Amino acid sequence: MQRPATFTVILLISVVASLVFLADRLADFSATFGQKDFIDNISSVSFSTDSEELRALEQEPGAVLKKPVGVIYKDGINTSANIDGFPKEHSEITEEIQSEQKENEFKPAIFVLDHGDKRTERVANTASEGEDQLKSELRDTPSSQKISARESQKMRIERQNSQKIILDAHVRQMRDQKKIIPDAHVRQMRDQVIRAKAYLNLAPARNNAPIVRELRQRIRDVHRALGEAAKDTELSRRAPERMRSMESTLFKANKLFNDCSAMVKKLRAMMHSTEEQLRVHKKQGTFLTQLAARSFPKGLHCLPMRLTAEYYSLTPNEQEFPNKGKLDDPSLYHHAIFSDNILAAAVVVNSTVFHSKETEKVVFHLVTDKLNYAAMRMWFLANPPGNATIQVQNIDEFTWMNSSYSPILKQLESASRKEDYFKSHYLSPDGGSTNLRYRNPKYLNMLNHLRFYLPEVFPKLNKVLFLDDDVVVQKDLTALWGIDLHSKVNGAVETCGETFFRFDKYLNFSNPLIARDFDPNSCAWAYGMNIFDLQEWKKQDLTGIYHKWQSLNKDRQLWKLGSLPLGLITFYNLTYALDKSWHVLGLGYDPSVSRMDIAKAAVIHYSGNMKPWLEIGIAKYKQYWTKYVKYDHIFLQQCNLGE
Repeated sequence: MQRPATFTVILLISVVASLVFLADRLADFSATFGQKDFIDNISSVSFSTDSEELRALEQEPGAVLKKPVGVIYKDGINTSANIDGFPKEHSEITEEIQSEQKENEFKPAIFVLDHGDKRTERVANTASEGEDQLKSELRDTPSSQKISARESQKMRIERQNSQKIILDAHVRQMRDQKKIIPDAHVRQMRDQVIRAKAYLNLAPARNNAPIVRELRQRIRDVHRALGEAAKDTELSRRAPERMRSMESTLFKANKLFNDCSAMVKKLRAMMHSTEEQLRVHKKQGTFLTQLAARSFPKGLHCLPMRLTAEYYSLTPNEQEFPNKGKLDDPSLYHHAIFSDNILAAAVVVNSTVFHSKETEKVVFHLVTDKLNYAAMRMWFLANPPGNATIQVQNIDEFTWMNSSYSPILKQLESASRKEDYFKSHYLSPDGGSTNLRYRNPKYLNMLNHLRFYLPEVFPKLNKVLFLDDDVVVQKDLTALWGIDLHSKVNGAVETCGETFFRFDKYLNFSNPLIARDFDPNSCAWAYGMNIFDLQEWKKQDLTGIYHKWQSLNKDRQLWKLGSLPLGLITFYNLTYALDKSWHVLGLGYDPSVSRMDIAKAAVIHYSGNMKPWLEIGIAKYKQYWTKYVKYDHIFLQQCNLGE
């Protein structure tokens, strides 16, 4: 009975101890809250503002919050592109740049604004919505943070632009590398020949007989493979094999003759010799070009003789042109052409009539020399210019044109002037340093100077359009008679550029007479298509000015030969600049005249030595001239004149 009593006492003590401990804890909890039973508003609770360090991770120094950063991210753009290097695949670069350059394309964008302890994101589905969201976010952001956001956005845009520029440059470089050089192999083969010749000069013939023979053979083989090829497509089929053989031989020669200093000396000597040969060939080429320009094709010699014989077989009545009453009518459109070339004059007339809208008002005044007078008349009697009126005159019948009136005639009769043209030592490539082009026989021809006597040739006319015989008319020229020249005498197209074709190119400004009266930077203009006001010409007495300066230049100290320098002086400050589309020059010397300029031009001019009726004429320009030649005419066929 004693054991159960003991167990009961122990159990009672345990229960009482637990109750005492629980009561003590409840007393502590009640003392902590005091009189308040519960927290009704959690926002009223205040927390300690003391910051405590986190021991788990090391904090950045400083307690200042960072400024908010506003950044715009676009889906689908890889912003982690490597600026220092380039992507490997060229196609991927192209696709990425093209996608960046698409216009009016919007992609959903995420606008991120970082406010330090707060980060907000918005997704815009349209461009306008995206702009509105960005503006709204920036409006709610403090001003200092707005500035930071804009700066960050600007820096990002600049970084993307610089990245795009680098990628574009890489794309262009890749494209350039893919371009095929049409004459790459031709150039390589020519370089191989030069190297082989240099090794031949280095090799003593006795000690290196095998390599010398091999080099010479390779040079011959390469020359045969090259032929006249200018492009790789023109090379023979064996050209690649010849190139490999030559390269192998050059490799052998390089091992035998590896003295670089000796090679440099030989190459310099070869270069000097080549430059000297080039100078000689250029001089010979200039001489031959001038000689070809002076020569007249056999067919053009035949044509005037055939026409002259035919003309004198006509009766006096058949030798006359109709519509003589229109020749002095100032209300019509008068064209002056001074030429001894029948075919060239015919092209000017034919092209003008073809494009004229009122051919019945067009009048042509042709002046030629006595040698071609009958032939010129016969051609236009047999080939009348439609409804237009034509007149052919002989310069030798102008009684007022004599040496007592014209200084140029007097000078041409002098022995010194004849010596300039006809002395034999002037007619060779080594005939002195005088420029050959200034000794062209056309400067002896008074037809070239007759342009300074237009009021004497046409005393009853008010305006005359002067046309050279090496031009082709491509549009109606009627509008030229309606242009107001503003009291100027000469309407012409100016030819000067920034630093060329100005007065100092044609006149000798070291002479005080020239330097005193003219500006070296004045713009030059072109003969070939000029509209002249003859009434104003007479008022200004320009023929008298022409005589004065021609007399002063009797020793040719003011300018060289030719009529253009004298024209620049005579019409100084009296030239009205026409639009350049009226007159395009250079088809007789410049192969780079653009087709667009030619198509827009009212008149194209074969100025220079390469006239379209000569074999040396520029081939691609001949078509504009030949389409106005009647090659099916009986006289042209008899003289073998064809396209």
